[in-house]
Amino acid sequence: MKNTRTEHDSMGTLKVPVDALYAAQTQRAINNFPVSGLCMPESFIRALLLVKSAAAQANVTLEQIPEKMGEAIQGAVTTLQQDPSLMSHFPVDVFQTGSGTSTNMNSNEVLANLASTLYGDKVSANDHVNCGQSSNDVIPTTIHVSAALALEKQLIPALRHLLSTIRNKARSVDHHIKTGRTHLMDAMPVRLSQCLDGWADQIEQNINRLIDLQPSLQSLAQGGTAVGTGINAHPKFAEEFNNVLTTMTGIQFQPAKNFFAHMGSQDIAVALSGQLKTTAVSIIKIANDLRWMNSGPLAGLGEIELQALQPGSSIMPGKVNPVIPEAAAMVGAQVIGNDAAITIAGQSGNFELNVMLPLVAHNLLFSLQILANISVLLADKAIASFKVNEQSLTEALTRNPILVTALNPIIGYEQAAKIAKQAYAESRPIIDVAEENTGLSRDELEQLLDPKNLTQGGL
Repeated sequence: MKNTRTEHDSMGTLKVPVDALYAAQTQRAINNFPVSGLCMPESFIRALLLVKSAAAQANVTLEQIPEKMGEAIQGAVTTLQQDPSLMSHFPVDVFQTGSGTSTNMNSNEVLANLASTLYGDKVSANDHVNCGQSSNDVIPTTIHVSAALALEKQLIPALRHLLSTIRNKARSVDHHIKTGRTHLMDAMPVRLSQCLDGWADQIEQNINRLIDLQPSLQSLAQGGTAVGTGINAHPKFAEEFNNVLTTMTGIQFQPAKNFFAHMGSQDIAVALSGQLKTTAVSIIKIANDLRWMNSGPLAGLGEIELQALQPGSSIMPGKVNPVIPEAAAMVGAQVIGNDAAITIAGQSGNFELNVMLPLVAHNLLFSLQILANISVLLADKAIASFKVNEQSLTEALTRNPILVTALNPIIGYEQAAKIAKQAYAESRPIIDVAEENTGLSRDELEQLLDPKNLTQGGL
């Protein structure tokens, strides 16, 4: 075959593209798994390269490989991290061997190829780049490292931005009173700021729960090697590896208290995914509230006007849709779906190894990425920029018979219900009907039924 070279591994020889940095084991995976066309996420590959770099430095310190060789491996990592075509060297499908061995060997082969040139002599993918390691601890470690980086650097900052944006908007709209709704039906009035502060507390709670998960996420399986016993790794490898990785990333990593738990299960990833699902549920709630308040503008609630971002129809001129909340709701649905798959994958821990690791990695990082991205968009292009339609709010409040609830302590529930039903039937303001059917004066009713006062609670 033209434009190929011959590579070999323990199973024999096969042809590899001449310009490929990988070798035989990667090519076998390409041949074996033409499943989805989805490669492992770039954030996972970059974290895997960090793991290999930290392992090389640790092995040099522990005198497991020569110093110059370790430097060459680290130099190869730097070359790849700066290469715009990085992902072209990592073509293995997500749906591969459940341990992620193909992806681990893919990285070992690519780094060995580049490092051999830098070192000036043969660097082995298995004996040197993979020294003191196994796919069975490298891939669980990389899941944690990549997720920890995405959580610390992307999602939590994005959620904090969303939280700050909601709080600021709440303060700016505090003077607006709107009809509250339960079961999508008219209820007692609320301040618009109270609605937004409810959203803000949802986001803040999600941030706090994610922060609570960080210490366990930052505990790593590296050092457990094949089955959790640490066979073929230096006794101090795990400690040294975590020290190096902590310095590289600025995130405090530490060896797992029990390698068997981190390799035989993916409970921590499942827990993180579950919290991402909860965050997604909060995002969907906020998105749907925005869509309802923006609905219309004539035949819906029309309480707010979201920023117009693009034409809303290919056939209806002038139509504008709530595209950012819709995108947010779809993100939420995807994260919930990702979590379902991760939950099933988490159950696939058989004895000393979970065998759905690539699926866990892909879905977890996908959820982290899209939640971070949509949080910023929701903040900047929906919440910060919406306008309040005061006229619509006021009209709805004046027609709201449920305001009669404030009269319950004075006239009783049954008489208040009769007044509300009459106001509904006659489409009249509640204050007019109440004035006719109670002994209360107009001034008293105006005070008792003042929507602003009714947002304070109490008697």
